[in-house]
Amino acid sequence: MSRLKTRLYLLALGRRAPVGEVSVPLRDLAGYLWRRGAMPLLRGFLRRWRLGACGGRLFIGRRVGLHFPRYITVGRNVYLGDDTSISGLSRDGVRIGDHVRIREHVWVQATSTLDNLGVGLSIGEGTYIGPRCMLGAGGGISIGRNVTLGAVVHVLAENHAFQDPDVPIPEQGVTRKGITIEDGVWIGNAAILLDGVRVGQGAVIGAGAVVTRDVPPRAIVVGNPARVVATRGATSAPAAR
Repeated sequence: MSRLKTRLYLLALGRRAPVGEVSVPLRDLAGYLWRRGAMPLLRGFLRRWRLGACGGRLFIGRRVGLHFPRYITVGRNVYLGDDTSISGLSRDGVRIGDHVRIREHVWVQATSTLDNLGVGLSIGEGTYIGPRCMLGAGGGISIGRNVTLGAVVHVLAENHAFQDPDVPIPEQGVTRKGITIEDGVWIGNAAILLDGVRVGQGAVIGAGAVVTRDVPPRAIVVGNPARVVATRGATSAPAAR
């Protein structure tokens, strides 16, 4: 019996397949692979021609919005989760490297008004962007390789000008400095990074931290405003969730 026929036969019998240390019914496993693999791959194949460039397999979830797609370039084996919205319109565009995973309900935008283009976003190879993250790339966001962003992380590379108390804040324009996140950084759930900061290589940002100044390489920071509590390799510190 061929491998395909064997799999179909086992599926019909409702047999179970080992996944890690858990035995999962093949019917459930097949449904999961269809929803998370086959269908997203088909959507990616049908929509990749609209992008500025696509380096290989692209997986696109349900209800994904790709606005100004000619400004968006992706590498190979990129995954975009359900209900994600990416607007590519910006000076440098949105560039997503190989093996990047962007989970559900992520929001990416660099330009709020057409008369003031933002800088854009770059994401390095192997980086993971968790569910419901918000990346406001008006001043430019550069994310390195193998970076991990937990759920609901906000990276906001733009700020409102507000110096004149006699002028409504929306009419005073914006300020932009840019944000850089170097390779190997881990950012915990619900952390916020504000415009102008650089996070050094291998740093860890604790859950809920508000980062208002640069973070040294391998530093572990927590709190609001975020402060250094330890250095990786030197001592133990609170976990970033």
